[in-house]
Amino acid sequence: MTNIELDDLVLDQVRRLNRMLAWLPRLKVANRFAPLLVRAVLRVSQIGADARLARRGVRIAHLAAEADGLRVPVRVLRPAGPARAVVLDIHGGGWVFGNPRLDDPHNAALVDACQVAVVAVDYRLLPRATLQDAMDDCLAAARWLLEGGLGELAGLPVFVLGESAGAHLAATVLLRLRAHPGLLARVAGAVLYYGVYDLGGTPRVHAAGPETLVLDGPGLAADLRMLLPASSERERRAAPHSPLYGELSGLPPALLVGAQRDPLCDDTRLLAARWAEVAEVELHVLPEAPHGFLRFPTPLAHIVPARTHAWIGERIAATTGRKALSA
Repeated sequence: MTNIELDDLVLDQVRRLNRMLAWLPRLKVANRFAPLLVRAVLRVSQIGADARLARRGVRIAHLAAEADGLRVPVRVLRPAGPARAVVLDIHGGGWVFGNPRLDDPHNAALVDACQVAVVAVDYRLLPRATLQDAMDDCLAAARWLLEGGLGELAGLPVFVLGESAGAHLAATVLLRLRAHPGLLARVAGAVLYYGVYDLGGTPRVHAAGPETLVLDGPGLAADLRMLLPASSERERRAAPHSPLYGELSGLPPALLVGAQRDPLCDDTRLLAARWAEVAEVELHVLPEAPHGFLRFPTPLAHIVPARTHAWIGERIAATTGRKALSA
């Protein structure tokens, strides 16, 4: 395991945030009202999102990814100049809320820092859809992109990025792409932030108590069971629904980021250990950090994306260099 160095000033700011989070309600997937409220608040907060990106010089397009008989809306962000790579972004939100605009701030920063295009997937959400529906939407978007759906950007290196529930979905996409080795070979890297990779729940998930921040600790294992309500624990732990137990051979290099105060932290550690058996892995577990730290006003929201930008830049350079040598 490697760690991004954090000084005492940064850690103090994170601890202050944690004390505030301790007083706030926790996210419960089982709560049907909260996701509806969050969706409504998101819609209001995202008014004018396209105009804000346009002022930054980011070009926006709303397209439909078509593959496997599905038609999945995607939000495409392009840099002002030529793109060097494409990032497939899968948003978080506990599988029950969120949309492609949720990641606009981070995706716009990615566009600027790495000169990449970003394809953000508008997958179907629970409870109106099933987890399998969400997985299928994300796979369809990935196949469309890898099969040349963006036309002029076909042939560029592709990265798959996901946060929280989006990290879970991103990992399922990569596992399922093993059935299409030609497409999987085009994926230059994966970036996964604090995802859940064992739907049966790691021991740390089952032991999570009321002191857990952001996520409802005592209800977390039950929330995971709700994702596949008709399945046994053994079935929930089967791949690709639980990527931790899948066959990982052929997967690309990965940057995995976990949070020390997150009950899902062991999911990241365990997946990184298995992934490292088949490909290069860079693992960071941020001390004192809660689940979702990218969304909170501490320096972590800038420090960690900066490492992501550098890592993607390094992978683009490595991929481009290999192509040049083989030409």
